[in-house]
Amino acid sequence: MGNQHLTRYLARMRRVLDHIDAQGHEHLGVDELAAVAAFSPFHFQRQFSALLGVGVGEYQRQTRLRRAAMRLAHRPGETVTAIALDAGYGSNEAFARAFRSLLGQTPSAFRTSPDWQALDTLVDRLNRLRSEHMQEHFQSSDVEIVDFPETRLLTFEHRGAPALIGATVQQFVAFRRAHRLPPEVCDTFNLFPVDPITTPADDFHMLLGVATPRPIEADGFSTWTIPAMRAARIVQIGQSDNLAPGFDFLYGQWLPATGEETHDHPPFVRRVSFYPDVPLHEAVTELYLPLA
Repeated sequence: MGNQHLTRYLARMRRVLDHIDAQGHEHLGVDELAAVAAFSPFHFQRQFSALLGVGVGEYQRQTRLRRAAMRLAHRPGETVTAIALDAGYGSNEAFARAFRSLLGQTPSAFRTSPDWQALDTLVDRLNRLRSEHMQEHFQSSDVEIVDFPETRLLTFEHRGAPALIGATVQQFVAFRRAHRLPPEVCDTFNLFPVDPITTPADDFHMLLGVATPRPIEADGFSTWTIPAMRAARIVQIGQSDNLAPGFDFLYGQWLPATGEETHDHPPFVRRVSFYPDVPLHEAVTELYLPLA
């Protein structure tokens, strides 16, 4: 298959995955999904499974349960029943069976004490299904050099395997709720002092930060000021839990081609919109590479 034909084919299949994300609470029929990509319904299921290695029904089930798991962990105000209904299950019992078969815990048990490793395995599997054939491609025109303003953060450190960051995020979100620091008012940042790809899991650490105009004293939290600086910014849409495509382009292609030098400050991101508040393919993350 020629490159142009393959690119168009994958774009059509990407529309299917985005449509599944956008309608995350529904089980969508073959005819509807085939129509989204203008494929024949007689062949669509075979095309989907041949490309992604999983049936379209199973893919939908796993994406719905992934979203349900995120809401159970990070949306304590939502009931299990409401989450079950939104995931397309008519009863708590059916939801519990499906959830346990995929993640090894009942929804209630997961909410109380989440198995973050099991969730990370599911997330990684779904990310690989999509990215193996539909990698994000950036070009130099996607990069903008900006004057980033000095920004004061309150930060909370995660240490240990990246797969277990969900527990840290849970504590961070609970702190923000308690201190009335909502994301729509107080920007959310992550800072990466070490490379998550090359750093051994036991040595990995990163910072979760919230921009706040007022000082807050809290155990486990510290202040960090991002100084005013020049920075290369690229916007990554979707794949908010996998930032490698954007950073790999900045470090591996854009930086060597421009002659720019880096600033002695770790790379960082600003989370503009979040999954599961928005569909996965609509999550927006700004990636910043500090420049001298």
